Amino acid sequence: MCSRNIKISVVMMFLIFVPLFTALPRNHNMAKRSNFFDLECKGIYNKTMFYRLDKICDDCYNLFRETSIHRLCKQECFGSPFFNACMEALQLHQEMDKYSEWRDTLGRK
Repeated sequence: MCSRNIKISVVMMFLIFVPLFTALPRNHNMAKRSNFFDLECKGIYNKTMFYRLDKICDDCYNLFRETSIHRLCKQECFGSPFFNACMEALQLHQEMDKYSEWRDTLGRK
């Protein structure tokens, strides 16, 4: 009787956890890297730089809740005037030089 309960418990746990693990996002880094190429960035891929610049566009979208802003901010590998406007809106004045350097690294032609 006890071994039967253990078997049932193991099967139940298996049925619960397998769908949970398959639902988790897979290979998040690869998704970001492919996004790097989708934006036609021609420079050097740096995960940290790309994530931080991408986060600026995400924050800008969250501020204005306008779907086109998110796309326009990332345009030309973060080289569009919309990216600069987002940096202004998010009051990132002190870090502008650093982010401009990162854009140049990621988006070299």
